[in-house]
Amino acid sequence: MARYPALSSFVQLDSEELKNVYEMFQQWVSELILELDTRDTQVDATPSTNIYSVVTITDIGRPNAGDVAYVASTGKFKGYVSVGGTTAWQDLN
Repeated sequence: MARYPALSSFVQLDSEELKNVYEMFQQWVSELILELDTRDTQVDATPSTNIYSVVTITDIGRPNAGDVAYVASTGKFKGYVSVGGTTAWQDLN
């Protein structure tokens, strides 16, 4: 998914001990990124039950797919819908 940056492998280290520590750190970072990607995939796949009432749709900072909002400025309901690889607010009425 590439949401998180990987640790660079282009580091010049002088001692063998530093190289071993760096390799252990690199492995830890890789495992952490894998765990975060797995968590993000699970969160993205979980249906949302959030229902917002806002003046404008931009008032919602981090919506999830499935969120519903009533936008007072337009008098419309909007749903945060996932279509293909894109997730965006769309009118529901």
